[in-house]
Amino acid sequence: MTQTASPPRFIAVEGSIGAGKTTLSKLLAQKYGARLVLEVDDDNPFIAKFYEDKATYAFQTQIYLLLSRYKQYSELAQGELFSSMVITDYLFQRDRLFAYLNLKGHELALYEQIYSLVENKIPTPDLVIFLQGDNEILQARIDKRGREYEELMDFDYLCKVNKIFNNYFFYYSDAPILVVNTNELDFAEKKIDLDDLISKINSHKIGREYYSPLVS
Repeated sequence: MTQTASPPRFIAVEGSIGAGKTTLSKLLAQKYGARLVLEVDDDNPFIAKFYEDKATYAFQTQIYLLLSRYKQYSELAQGELFSSMVITDYLFQRDRLFAYLNLKGHELALYEQIYSLVENKIPTPDLVIFLQGDNEILQARIDKRGREYEELMDFDYLCKVNKIFNNYFFYYSDAPILVVNTNELDFAEKKIDLDDLISKINSHKIGREYYSPLVS
């Protein structure tokens, strides 16, 4: 008797700025009837100032994000995580990627001390979906969504973020990972793109897989 494939219980959607993490997470949560956990970048009181003056505001911005992300993930660990499906639009480790991009010297050392106190208390997803995209595609999506503070972000910074994410997830092995090139995909507007991805999610069990989407 053939068993129907079931989705993972805890999915983290990841990718560079503009990759479409939040959009896909919302669609998946709606499709699966899952609990949705979204990161709180827009609530960060330092983020707009960071894009104006990275050197001055990087540490405050990063610590605020680290603590808010830790709070969200620790609540997952303390609650009945597996009583229902959970989908989040970020992996906790993304915080450290930005820290190494934006912090230096004593600030980075202090960040590492704080990070080391919390990292072992963080639950690991059953599946990570890593959304890839070319720099120009990401910039176009950022421009389209029109967040005021992102208008201050220069293209060179976006390229650095995209590079560091691609490098990190090339070696990522902490959880099963599905790598998705989103350049030609539109999960919000094209039902076939979303349905095909969901079929792949339901059947993905172990290791790394590169998703080859249908031609939409």
